[in-house]
Amino acid sequence: MSIDPFFTQEERDAVYKVIQARRDIRHFIPNRTIEPKTLAHILRAAHQAPSVGLMQPWRLIHIHDPELRRQLQAEAERERLATADVLNTRRDAFLKLKVEGIGECAELLIMVMAPDDGTVLGRRTLPREMAISSCACAIQNLWLAARAENLGLGWVSFFDPHVVSKLLKCPNTAEPLAILCLGPVVEFPPAPLMTIEGWREGKLLDAILYHDHYGKEPVPPEGC
Repeated sequence: MSIDPFFTQEERDAVYKVIQARRDIRHFIPNRTIEPKTLAHILRAAHQAPSVGLMQPWRLIHIHDPELRRQLQAEAERERLATADVLNTRRDAFLKLKVEGIGECAELLIMVMAPDDGTVLGRRTLPREMAISSCACAIQNLWLAARAENLGLGWVSFFDPHVVSKLLKCPNTAEPLAILCLGPVVEFPPAPLMTIEGWREGKLLDAILYHDHYGKEPVPPEGC
């Protein structure tokens, strides 16, 4: 694809629109598929993410086996219940939330951080942190590309990485970071689901933008 190095105002507006419209999706239309060409575009976008030292530590495992999908969903449910047990007064409210769409989504992907390849450039003092950050950049690319294709993507973090690593037969030093649910949706929520469900309000930019020195930390909501 030939890319003009400069973008028009219309193209810039489209990028900001996609960023603003991105949502963490948990509700999918069941029994749907994604065109292979569309899926390839989305995966390619993820692989074009920036990475520290061009290490590209991301590994995406595409789940095809229905039984493996069921096992991953069971692990997410186990962790959901374990999380509820430590939320004290907000336990019942949490259990009403839908936290994953593993069983309904059209495609299921697992983001795994590959074993350290020894890259030093840019990460000598923060080797693990820079690898995780690079994987997160790939997930964000995947998320934005999916939204641009009018598809939903949900990031599931309810799992024990050791359990998932064993299910996926990962090398000992590889680390699963995210279960990613991708597929068609009925609608895109107008705001983050955490806000819609009354669980948590997002911070305003002015609350997290500091100048020259670290500022006053916003007070987190109780029981989050």
